[in-house]
Amino acid sequence: MTDTNQQIELLRFTTAGSVDDGKSTLIGRLLYDSKSIFEDQMEAVERASASRGDAEVDLALLTDGLRAEREQKITIDVAYRYFATPKRKFIIADTPGHIQYTRNMVTGASTAELAIILIDARNGVLTQSKRHGFLATLLRIPHLVVAINKMDLVDYDQAIYDRIVQDYTDFAHKLNVQGVTYIPVSALRGDNVVDKSDKTPWYDGPTLLHHLENVNVGASLNNVDFRYPVQYVIRPNQDFRGYAGQIASGRIAKGEEVVILPSGLSSKVASIVTADGELDAANVGDSVVLTLEDEIDISRGDMIVRRHNLPQKSNRVDAIICWMSEEPMKPRGAYWVQHTTRLVNGFISELNYKIDVDTMHREPADTLKLNEIARVQLTTTQPLYYDRYQLNRTTGSFVLIDPATNNTVAAGMIRSKSRNVDQLREGEVDTAPLRPKSSNVVWEQEGISLAQREERNGHKAAVLWFTGLSGSGKSTIAKKLERRLFTDGVRTMYLDGDNLRHGLNGDLGFSSAARQENIRRAGELAKLSYAHGNVTLACFISPFTADRRFARGLVADGRFLEIFVKCDLDVVKRRDTKGLYAKAIAGEIDNFTGISSPYEEPDNAELVVETDIQSVDEIVEQIINALKERGILPV
Repeated sequence: MTDTNQQIELLRFTTAGSVDDGKSTLIGRLLYDSKSIFEDQMEAVERASASRGDAEVDLALLTDGLRAEREQKITIDVAYRYFATPKRKFIIADTPGHIQYTRNMVTGASTAELAIILIDARNGVLTQSKRHGFLATLLRIPHLVVAINKMDLVDYDQAIYDRIVQDYTDFAHKLNVQGVTYIPVSALRGDNVVDKSDKTPWYDGPTLLHHLENVNVGASLNNVDFRYPVQYVIRPNQDFRGYAGQIASGRIAKGEEVVILPSGLSSKVASIVTADGELDAANVGDSVVLTLEDEIDISRGDMIVRRHNLPQKSNRVDAIICWMSEEPMKPRGAYWVQHTTRLVNGFISELNYKIDVDTMHREPADTLKLNEIARVQLTTTQPLYYDRYQLNRTTGSFVLIDPATNNTVAAGMIRSKSRNVDQLREGEVDTAPLRPKSSNVVWEQEGISLAQREERNGHKAAVLWFTGLSGSGKSTIAKKLERRLFTDGVRTMYLDGDNLRHGLNGDLGFSSAARQENIRRAGELAKLSYAHGNVTLACFISPFTADRRFARGLVADGRFLEIFVKCDLDVVKRRDTKGLYAKAIAGEIDNFTGISSPYEEPDNAELVVETDIQSVDEIVEQIINALKERGILPV
């Protein structure tokens, strides 16, 4: 292949329409008239047509590849076909028209830049014709072509064509679509498919192939926002470390400054490597290997972006999903969320409504069944780095996977950050939550100052805030540490989340608001203990960054040590000493951190300890040394 041919543009398009509207025949005609069929393929189609007793060669058999499709003369799966002309290359997704195959159309249209919706001239605009237009606009396909087929069966009547155009134009006004191109065709006879037909002198528009060859390619690509999900780390030797992937959007050049998510570390692009050598720059769609100037821990699922052009970050998003599994959606059931190359745990925290794709009406729902489309709020245990689907179809989409069967159960499109969480998180990000206080009260100063207590104790006061997933080992470490401190004569106080919920916080549940109040009370109690000169060991899951920030703000700078007790989620599931994870996975416990509620990992904890690779004694020694280095304990 010459370099010129390699630069030919590629157009991905999909076809849709009601049953027997002629989608497969139209594609067969495109392949046949553009001379994109091998002789043996044509011979096989001729034999199959003859064996069925067809009077003419059935070009639909070029795409109807499954035996069940050939026997029923319908399309029941997505058939992909490739062909090329001197001007452009094409990949076609022929999708089913039956209502029960909505998921197939969503699959075929997910990467398409153009959709051809076929309408039978004899039947006019049907409900399914509108349905396919709605799905095409829902998936943000930028170009829509309405091919009014079987014009030969209505004697190429212009009045029928004009009426269908008007009917569909009236419907399209309800959709968010830039423009629609209408073309009268006969897939069976070839009129206006590849060659201009002399039987429609009243039509002065392009043929279907001419339109496909000249429509603007790349309209749906985001060429601005650089997003590079890392697929694989390449380390052939000690002198080379590269990060392989495909540029999801935007462009990048050597020397540009980038940020790695989720770590937030920055570097510069040292080189852009391909199989054919190094490049000075790379664009959206290019598969490359990036090397960076700095040694940074990067792995599959991380994303490389420009420093001053960051994606959105949230573990709760507002999305539209299409349910693709015969097994109904489990309300608040745990699923894997595959977003670009990142795989995280998540669940559908709210099912707002399902959409009747025939009428576009919203309907209440408790669950979703095969092919149903709905608006939901998705919660993940780790944040997603995304752009709205409207702006970036790659970083704005995801799939849900059943962890028990490994089957893909849904495909989704991100609209924005979760509506319900926006109000909650705005206050958390920008300011600490307000602390309520009773009226007509005055703060009573202690009779003995903190400095006097510290001088008597022989050590300084501090709050050691242990945070991490349930079962990560927070309490085990804190108890062992307290025993060590007690032996050394240090005054301590031990606060445990479970213990507080037996008394002081026994009236609280586990909603986001209740968790916030739980940590507010715990933080105030830790503050009182600190004021009495104690080294306070506070063990709370405290999953939200803003709540931990609030607790930090209650004591003096340098006296609050956030200790992130890190442990892989799979490890704590296996430990599950209290049986809580099993109950949460079974749906018996709502809002359980790590399963059905998110955990926001600390970005700047004073200490990070890992209980799946360190012993308790090692961690205790690490904390003791840190307290001595900070002058809290005497050396």
